Amino acid sequence: MRLLVKRAKLMLFQCGAQISRRPFSGMATGSQFHRLATATATKTVATGAQQHDLDTDSHLRETTIRQNQAATSPLTDSFGRHHTYLRISLTERCNLRCDYCMPAEGVPLQPKSQLLTTEEVLHLARIFVEQGVRKIRLTGGEPTVRRDIVEIVAQLKALPELEHVGITTNGLVLTRLLLPLQRAGLDSLNISLDTLRKDRFERITRRKGWERVIAGIDLAIQLGYRPKVNCVLMRDFNEDEICDFVEFTRERPVDVRFIEYMPFSGNKWQTERLISYSETVKIIRERFPDFQALPNGPNDTSKAYAVPGFAGQMGFITSMTEHFCGTCNRLRLTADGNIKVCLFGNKEYSLRDALRSDQCTEEQLIELIGSAVQRKKRQHAGMLNLSQMENRPMILIGG
Repeated sequence: MRLLVKRAKLMLFQCGAQISRRPFSGMATGSQFHRLATATATKTVATGAQQHDLDTDSHLRETTIRQNQAATSPLTDSFGRHHTYLRISLTERCNLRCDYCMPAEGVPLQPKSQLLTTEEVLHLARIFVEQGVRKIRLTGGEPTVRRDIVEIVAQLKALPELEHVGITTNGLVLTRLLLPLQRAGLDSLNISLDTLRKDRFERITRRKGWERVIAGIDLAIQLGYRPKVNCVLMRDFNEDEICDFVEFTRERPVDVRFIEYMPFSGNKWQTERLISYSETVKIIRERFPDFQALPNGPNDTSKAYAVPGFAGQMGFITSMTEHFCGTCNRLRLTADGNIKVCLFGNKEYSLRDALRSDQCTEEQLIELIGSAVQRKKRQHAGMLNLSQMENRPMILIGG
């Protein structure tokens, strides 16, 4: 900038010198000045264009490098999907008993020795981040039952290349834990809530605590988060609250996301209980005619919508009726150390056993991860086939 100013002053001086040597002529002087000023502007534009070209070239080089790295990464599958998002289940335990998640008789929990230790969780997280993961979400069970949850978040945030750490929780203890989690660096949170009615909450979850969940959502907003509220929709369950959840976004800056009912072992899945995305949108528009779609990102699993003027928005996770397998960039690590490359896939590969083996090097562990990713299928089997397949109960997979 200083150089440009000096050049301009010099040219103005030269212009004045040329004018002083010529007979006075208003038209000629104006033309001379215009030609000189135009020449200066042209040089400045040329310099700016050159800088723009340099910036563009640099951006293209960086993009090419990233694409080449992704293509050779063990986290890229045979269909070219590069997996940058890892969900880590920290525990099989939960302090609720939601009837679509956990079988009524409960689930057999593994001994603590079979679950990943905190050191093993952080070790595997580091490896995934070094291979290209940029976002980690902590799930369960219920991750907040882990006594060291705040320390785990802080340690993950210390990983240099990790950009985002989130958590999926039922919200029961957020009023106690959220401030320490925020101080540890927590970037986002998803809160599971299937009803806005206290009595129904206790029937669904087989526990009390609805007021604490609502208080947790409001505290998250006060602390500057824009929480996502996950709601599983089911017929004869909570479909009469669809518009109530839309109304919930009028004053609260939250993202309520309706999740299509999905089949897992023990949740007694029935096709007729599924409420599709298209049916839900139709129901909402009967009450809110200006309910409109919003832009979505390339790897978003949720189709975004909003009522104009409302503080929050809605989303639809359409795993059953309009799958998004083609842009999936997610991997899952279960509490007992298995990598699942698809939520609905029943093939798992134990990273825990490899990690605990004296014979397995870190390079071999990375090869195992890459081998699992390469076995990922183009898409899941479809809801009718999925209902017949054996899979873990949702609580043992992690949200």
